[in-house]
Amino acid sequence: MFESLTDRLGDVFDRLKKRGALSESHVVEALREVRVALLEADVALSVVKTFIDEVKEKAVGAEVVRSVAPAQMVIKIVNDHLIETLGAETVDLNLNAVPPAAFMIVGLQGSGKTTSTAKIAGLLTRRDKKKVLMASLDVQRPAAQEQLKVLGEQADIKTLPVIPGQMPKDIAKRAMDAARLQGFDVVLLDTAGRLHVDEPLMQELEVISRTVMPVETLLVADSLTGQDAVNVAKQFKDRTNVTGIVLTRIDGDARGGAALSMRSVTGCPIKLLGTGEKLDEIEVFHPDRIASRILGMGDIVSLVEKAADTIDEEDAAKLEAKIRKGTFDLEDLANQLKQMRKMGGMESMLKMLPGVGKMKKQIDAAGIDEKMIKRQEAIISSMTPKERQFPKLIAASRKRRIAGGSGSTVQDVNKLLKQHKQMAMMMKKMGKMGKKGLMRNGMPGMPNMQGMIPRG
Repeated sequence: MFESLTDRLGDVFDRLKKRGALSESHVVEALREVRVALLEADVALSVVKTFIDEVKEKAVGAEVVRSVAPAQMVIKIVNDHLIETLGAETVDLNLNAVPPAAFMIVGLQGSGKTTSTAKIAGLLTRRDKKKVLMASLDVQRPAAQEQLKVLGEQADIKTLPVIPGQMPKDIAKRAMDAARLQGFDVVLLDTAGRLHVDEPLMQELEVISRTVMPVETLLVADSLTGQDAVNVAKQFKDRTNVTGIVLTRIDGDARGGAALSMRSVTGCPIKLLGTGEKLDEIEVFHPDRIASRILGMGDIVSLVEKAADTIDEEDAAKLEAKIRKGTFDLEDLANQLKQMRKMGGMESMLKMLPGVGKMKKQIDAAGIDEKMIKRQEAIISSMTPKERQFPKLIAASRKRRIAGGSGSTVQDVNKLLKQHKQMAMMMKKMGKMGKKGLMRNGMPGMPNMQGMIPRG
């Protein structure tokens, strides 16, 4: 998400930095380009107009023009206003209610409601240790109730048994009664959608809302639909008490304008982002972190949080012990590659690092992608346990055998061995530096990118 906007804004700010001293005309010219970039990213016209007017008011002031680093001041002003536009503060799910708390999931058909329901249930279970019950109220779409049941089985989350012929209002009441009797903390009600907003849909949602009195009414909106998603959100907000927005398929939209417009147009906070197809690919929406990503400043906080969620403490301790001894072998490298995939893959991680957007050509030239990680894992899997432990044993004949067994080339095997050697040398240095060296150079369990991206 936001790739095209990040690239455009990066170019604008690079030109500003090169100017040194800024005149008012320089700032106005830059903001004109920012305006075009926002419109091309599918941000609503009214939102763009307000944004540019507010930034211009502060950016052409004497304070900026006379400052030591005027370009940086302009970027800071843009960053502050981006955060404000996105919602200023992080608004998490409201769990401050007497159990069972009802969460109504609403939205159009095809926006990803059912999958989002399962993702939210998983998040509440993992992060908040809540006992969650899911119930499908969608009697319109064939197999909708069965779909939620299957997702519940995959995520190991309970779903309300289906009684054919029951109406949505009655299913909702039965779900709340079952939750009270069985001690559930949260009930997620996956409501029916339509291909467009219509009166029967809204009336049905109003009836369900009066029946269960939800703590949260979460609107699921597909970011790929751009301004249509914003218009739909406004219509839902006008008719139902929407408390928050869940933006789906953000991994598939390079523009991201819907996210920037949604908060301003509806007044509703974006609470969650669906970042991929897997059931654990959902994250809390942090306006300040998203603003940093848009401006190419990265998002180290989210990266560290993701690492903390996925790294096994016991594995990290074992790796730290091996680093201290200077014995980082190919089995350890394989574990690092698996860890990287657990964290959303190489592309997901790189996007969170500051300045990586400007290295896009070098990264593409290096061929750093998910296929590369899988290929490297396959190469290591084709080695014997002894070869993984003692890479020096891998001579020409063994390289040919490993390449043949993993469907790769001898050149690929050589690249992997070189990468391992570089990492092993770095780990050895870190081991000699002791605990301070480990802390300074990164936490165990996090793969190192050094040597993977070509220079120049």
